[in-house]
Amino acid sequence: MRSSVVCYAVPVKDESAQVNAGKSGPEDSAGAVLRRLGPAAVLGALWAVTPLIGLLVMGYYAPTIAGFLQDRPGVGYWLYIVGFAVAAGAGLLPTWSQAVLGGYVFGLWRGFVAAEAGFVLAALLAFVLARTVARERVEREILAHPKAAVVRDALVGRGFWGTLGVVTLLRLNSPFALTNLALTATGVPIVTYVIGTAVGLGVRTFVAVHAGSQLTSWGEAEKPKWLIISGLVVAVVVVVMIGQIAQRALQKLSSGTEHGGASA
Repeated sequence: MRSSVVCYAVPVKDESAQVNAGKSGPEDSAGAVLRRLGPAAVLGALWAVTPLIGLLVMGYYAPTIAGFLQDRPGVGYWLYIVGFAVAAGAGLLPTWSQAVLGGYVFGLWRGFVAAEAGFVLAALLAFVLARTVARERVEREILAHPKAAVVRDALVGRGFWGTLGVVTLLRLNSPFALTNLALTATGVPIVTYVIGTAVGLGVRTFVAVHAGSQLTSWGEAEKPKWLIISGLVVAVVVVVMIGQIAQRALQKLSSGTEHGGASA
């Protein structure tokens, strides 16, 4: 009589896997992420620093630049727009100083039109640069981290009007160059990007140009205290609103994961 042997597979827990499950591996360390981002990370670092350097240069040469533009009332207007677009688009100058210069040289309304045109052209130039350097690398990194993808979609994947609202909100008071990089790298469509830029930046551009139009000499150029305070308030509001959108998205992800696990 042949005896039969029944073998049961007993699951064995991998303790080392459990220990490491909650830890980020080397591939998720800051250094690894920066290496994968490569040129995108370099561009971000440059655009965080170069506007500050440009501000110092601008403060020193602004009287000379203003005199040059004023002595050429026709061509100077267009040189200002083109120079504005190139300098801001390349992340070399802070947009506040350029807008004040426009008001100082051309007056309120002509200065506002020139500064707003320069902003839009600068944003388009930055869009091309950031898309070429950063778009694919950032997209791969986002897709590799589900939570990052959820937050990105909640902020700039909300359809035309929802994304336009977020872009406009961010443009109210945020670093121009870095915001260009963030919006482009996360896949904001160019039409939404341009409209949101024009609307959001239009408010602070008008204020800056108005401040410049009131100057009698460039040495008086500085941000009014009320504008600094209101800018801080706007920045806090923007951070809170963006944070709430991201938090709700993560809560939905967590809720969906839990329901999915329960169903399984």
